[in-house]
Amino acid sequence: MKLNSKIFRDKVYACWLGKNIGGTMGTPYEGRREMQDIQGFVTKPNEVLPNDDLDLQLVWLNAVERVGPYGLDCKKLSEFWCSFIVPYWNEYGIGKVNLQRGIPAPMSGDYNNSWKHSNGAWIRTEIWASLAPACPDIAAKYAVEDAKVDHGAGEGTIAAAFVAAMQSSAFVLNDVRSCIDVALGMIPENSRLATSVRRVIELYDAKVDPKEARNIIQQMNADIGDGWFEAPSNVAYTVLGLLYGEGDFKKSMITAINCGDDTDCTGATVGATLGILYGTKGIPEDWSSYLGDAIVTISLNRAVCLDIPANCTALTDRTVRQTPVMLIANRADVEITDGEQQIPENILEVLKADCRVDRDLCTGIKHELENLKPYSFTHEFLFATATVIWDGAPDIAPGESKKVTLRFHNHDMTLGNNPYNLSLRWILPEGFTVSGGKNALFLCHGNSHNLLEVEETYTITAGETVAPINRIAVEVVTAQRPTVTYIPLILLG
Repeated sequence: MKLNSKIFRDKVYACWLGKNIGGTMGTPYEGRREMQDIQGFVTKPNEVLPNDDLDLQLVWLNAVERVGPYGLDCKKLSEFWCSFIVPYWNEYGIGKVNLQRGIPAPMSGDYNNSWKHSNGAWIRTEIWASLAPACPDIAAKYAVEDAKVDHGAGEGTIAAAFVAAMQSSAFVLNDVRSCIDVALGMIPENSRLATSVRRVIELYDAKVDPKEARNIIQQMNADIGDGWFEAPSNVAYTVLGLLYGEGDFKKSMITAINCGDDTDCTGATVGATLGILYGTKGIPEDWSSYLGDAIVTISLNRAVCLDIPANCTALTDRTVRQTPVMLIANRADVEITDGEQQIPENILEVLKADCRVDRDLCTGIKHELENLKPYSFTHEFLFATATVIWDGAPDIAPGESKKVTLRFHNHDMTLGNNPYNLSLRWILPEGFTVSGGKNALFLCHGNSHNLLEVEETYTITAGETVAPINRIAVEVVTAQRPTVTYIPLILLG
């Protein structure tokens, strides 16, 4: 595919402008559980309300600019969290405190987190969609890495994959229903998020009144999270606004915000998605001129070296500058060009079939989400990946035992797809012991369709004294390679 640079830039600008419009319009009603009856702005002209939905994406842009998209994962993003994101609100706070105690992402999003099914991640996906246009799987991949930090294996992470894929598809599809269909194919069918979105589609197709549809969705998810702040219903309200709005920017946004609950998030995501889909021509001029171009932040540490764009124009310039880098890094068959657009006639089928070129490196974001488990994380080294799976929360008391599984798999053809003899050495706190499992492992080589794995389960037993934070390391050495790898583990006393 080839995307014309002017058309692409216009869509990215409309994305950020729509995000600002929806966030400003929806913020005054945030947290109201009853149906609303809004007509438009209640703020003054040129008064842009700050919104963390946009703020965090400015941090991710800095991350892409500073460390690049290669290997940009939840662990690297968590370092940016600790440096630049100030609030301790809800899942933001739980994730940050866990990181500061040494719990790595994605376990930081699971441990003691009653907010893991909430809204904090799917509201910040536009940066990934804009950096990976027409590549819903790539956009979803980065959105998932982002979401893991404060949502772990929760519905909030699944929601981020869905919205990122929907918005990435909007760069080359012509209607929102097709974008939703592509995004549904990226997430587990039995997730609460997928169930809620499919229910909205059924209600829309049955011509159920939007108010009644909203009430049905609210009731079906009444048992999850903290009510107004959970992802399945709020993403469903966003989809409700997009479907019932039938392509009309004002009607779509007002319909979504009138559903209540997390109104700044639903309004902002509707605005950004339609901005991508239709460009600036799809945003009413009276609304865009009423709000203006400025960016106002609320949740960022501006005292440190964080480069924040002053307006949507500057944000657009920096975003489109990084897009070719992201596409190249992921070997996407998409190019930003000054020439004419070249989009396949069967683009919907192409996106549904997964538009990613490096299939040998990824079994698919849906497969990853289906296998995402609480209290687990991956540790990458160049020739292999180690997955750490704790048997429950990483807590331990004096004399208590905890099981942990280490699973290694041969990466790919990067270094020749060789077999490896792995030697493991445990570095434990004083008084701790480890038993069970082998410390000499043979990691067989496979092929592009059969990445062979080996796994062992170990039992760690604490001594008489347990510290508040107990750090463990597993040293991994292979005779065939010069690099020594250390897998960090942590148990909280």
